[in-house]
Amino acid sequence: MKYFFLTMSFLMLSCKADKKYHQVQEPGAFQGSDTSLQAIATFQKKLNAEFKNPETSPLPDRYRKNFETLHFFEADTSYTVQATLVRTPNTIPFEMPTTTNRKSKERVYGVLHFYLKGGEHQLEVYQNEELMQQEGYEDYLFLPFTDDTNGTETYGGGRYIDLEIPTGDSLLLDFNRAYNPYCVYNKKYSCPIVPAVNALNVAVRAGVKDFKPLEK
Repeated sequence: MKYFFLTMSFLMLSCKADKKYHQVQEPGAFQGSDTSLQAIATFQKKLNAEFKNPETSPLPDRYRKNFETLHFFEADTSYTVQATLVRTPNTIPFEMPTTTNRKSKERVYGVLHFYLKGGEHQLEVYQNEELMQQEGYEDYLFLPFTDDTNGTETYGGGRYIDLEIPTGDSLLLDFNRAYNPYCVYNKKYSCPIVPAVNALNVAVRAGVKDFKPLEK
């Protein structure tokens, strides 16, 4: 999915998903400019394939053996928006708490400003100090967020989106590519906790829904 297992060891089984945050996918495979329904379908297909594959799946065997698909909201291009990136070059790295005792060393790379569902919003995007040293991930940005669906339709702790540093100040933000932290599927993963500043006061009904395991 996106940055699936960059290093299981690198982040001590850090959060993964679609090679998403602390999961790894091929370098350069982050959110792109294609906002079509077909592109969203392709993203979902790749994510499902990663969850089925025992080499890349965060699912315990008891869940993976019967796994067919993650639960997604219906693809909706109204959740794809053009955001303005305001860079914050002088920010000091900080230790982002995770679901375990591990701390994830991040810095605020910038702030995204955008309109969604009739409202104006902003979210911080982060760069991981260690990850940015890895080949292929120099331009990777991590976007964790919460919204009004958490705890009902989606995981209570929020979701993540993988992004890439743009050449200019405009960045395409597609919430159809929002995915769950890997610790939703397996408690052995250590996943960054969404900072309070990244709480959206809107229901984001796009991307991956909460996980409902199927056991037989």
